[in-house]
Amino acid sequence: MKAIICNKYGPPDVLELTEVEKPIPADNQVLVKIHAASVNYGNLVLLKGEPFLARFAFGLLKPKYSIPGGDIAGKVEAVGKDVKQFQPGDDVFGDLSGCGWGGFAEYVSVPEDALALKPANMSFEEAAAVPMAGVTALQGLRNKGKIQSGQKVLINGASGGVGTFAVQIAKSFGAEVTGVCSTRNLGILRSIGTDFCVDYSKEDFAQNKESYDLILAFNGYQPISAYKRALSPNGTFVHVGGSGAGMFQTMVLGPLISMTGSKKMGNMLQRSNQKDLNYIKELIEDGKVQPVIDRCYKLSEVPEAFRYFEEGHAQGKVIITV
Repeated sequence: MKAIICNKYGPPDVLELTEVEKPIPADNQVLVKIHAASVNYGNLVLLKGEPFLARFAFGLLKPKYSIPGGDIAGKVEAVGKDVKQFQPGDDVFGDLSGCGWGGFAEYVSVPEDALALKPANMSFEEAAAVPMAGVTALQGLRNKGKIQSGQKVLINGASGGVGTFAVQIAKSFGAEVTGVCSTRNLGILRSIGTDFCVDYSKEDFAQNKESYDLILAFNGYQPISAYKRALSPNGTFVHVGGSGAGMFQTMVLGPLISMTGSKKMGNMLQRSNQKDLNYIKELIEDGKVQPVIDRCYKLSEVPEAFRYFEEGHAQGKVIITV
């Protein structure tokens, strides 16, 4: 089968399209013929080995996982004898980041709990956009942010892959949502139901005298003091992505701020989870969530897809059609 191989850390140019052995599913595994995959920040970390601390999980000197790619959607081709949830012919989607990656290929064998049945009202490309970004948004809002109906929620980086899911999921919880983005992305935010938009090129959300019950940061370079200032007295700030300096500040100062006042500030690390993936699937089938796709690339164009993704201007998700 064809696959994208990454044998050393570096820029997208180190990725190679080559022939490798087609996997054989173990007793507890599902063999999936991949129709589409998507690019995520985790893929970029796996490619570049940065930040350096990530190498303790991904391989110190070279990548431990030679085929990158976390999100997939495809069709079940075979199942191991112990698999209970799926059968050949099922359309599935899932997140492989917790079980060895391998999504940028024609086939992959994975444990059944990494997958869920694909939403019936979505294409494979749309389904591949969902798993990692959708679950990250859900866990940030619900698990870490403790979102409640009627709350005022601010999402910084609202037009990106995770942010577009966060806007829609927050709306499904009954929140009033303000999205922060650039001028070119205002239309996208309005189309997915954002109540208010802040154009960061013209306005600083931390200076507009509005306060928010919950703030999620998926992008941006604001210091933690700016987020603290924009929180309501009992508000919560969750750092999910953005600058390394922002992540470091939240790791160091967030616990101190949380212990000495009524505002809560902290980081979140997404965990792939079949139950949460099925929760997102139900939202999609109910028409409450729809992925935003910027553009699609072929498997042979994965290096180009990474170069585009690395620029940081994607509107929604970048998809790989296999």
